[in-house]
Amino acid sequence: MKKAAICFTRHGKALIERLNRSAAAAGIEGAQAYISMNNNTIPPTDPYEKQNTAGIPCTADETSSTDSGTANKWDETSRTCSESLHTTSATEFIELSETLSEWASEMFASGNALIFVGAVGIAVRAIAPSVRDKLTDSPVIVIDDMGNYVIPILSGHAGGGNKLALTIAELIGACPVITTSTDIHGAFSADVFAGENRLTIRNRDGIRKVSAKAIEGKPVTLSIKDYPPKEPADVIIADETDREYSLLLSPKKYTLGLGMRKGTGAEEAEAFITGILDKNNIITSDIYSVCTLDIKQSEPAIRAYCDKYRLPLITFDAALLNKAEGDFTSSEFVKQTTGVDNVCERAAVMGAGPGSSLIVRKQTGGGITVAVAVRNLTLRH
Repeated sequence: MKKAAICFTRHGKALIERLNRSAAAAGIEGAQAYISMNNNTIPPTDPYEKQNTAGIPCTADETSSTDSGTANKWDETSRTCSESLHTTSATEFIELSETLSEWASEMFASGNALIFVGAVGIAVRAIAPSVRDKLTDSPVIVIDDMGNYVIPILSGHAGGGNKLALTIAELIGACPVITTSTDIHGAFSADVFAGENRLTIRNRDGIRKVSAKAIEGKPVTLSIKDYPPKEPADVIIADETDREYSLLLSPKKYTLGLGMRKGTGAEEAEAFITGILDKNNIITSDIYSVCTLDIKQSEPAIRAYCDKYRLPLITFDAALLNKAEGDFTSSEFVKQTTGVDNVCERAAVMGAGPGSSLIVRKQTGGGITVAVAVRNLTLRH
């Protein structure tokens, strides 16, 4: 999932730069940086200078301490943070020309995680028109522009906001502020469990029932299809069942195989893929993964589709795809270009695993090829 960070002061700008430097050092993709400086909220001095300027939380005692250790520590912090504020960074900022709500709406539509560096109230007002569904909303993180606290305020579980907040907090040395009950009580979280195990939530009202029981410290029972326990289970993992349950979770059935001409537009690709899925009555939430040839893994349209729908991307090299078992639509041109006679069908089957089968053969349009395989989810014991 791509991340978009926005700030409103030069202090926030420095914080985003520091976040991206730390992310790069840790081998993590940084955030696309945006800045809106039209609100005239830029303080007149650095936040780490020894002045009790409005909006800067330092006191006379802190700046005039006779404790040499404390003074030296403050000086070191001041110097380090001031350097962070003014040092040239590789991070490029996009100046916002639209309203915050318009920007937030665009980010939501693209499936980006939003990181606001500033007040929580600014973030809440900006995202309010875009908030729709707890299972599909983008995760939203707020960081104060002194970099003290990292607060996930939306989609902490389903969107991974809590995990992202913990990662950001570690990268910038801040305190994560997690408020979801299951997390702070160390209780079982049904929606986190579903996300981590690639399961589709069939009845969202069941999340609240299971979570309430877990928070109260009561045992939560789980059954896989018709396996024990035989009494009514809190959570059942199955495509369908006649048994009594609070929450039904279903394994994701399909893998989506994609081939794509270089430079294909993201909107064009999404429209074509959506049309194929709709025609075959396949919903996006039932897709286990998107699969393609390794040389296509950086294709912007494929990345954009995976980011928007929170789908993992699995790639295979040509030698491995050539070992896929099945009857595939062959193309000599594709073979000469990529080293394999068919990308989408072979990738879909390979990603679906042993015993899988194609249910949508190669569909072509506008330089895009799409195929869908169904996974073999037969339980063995």
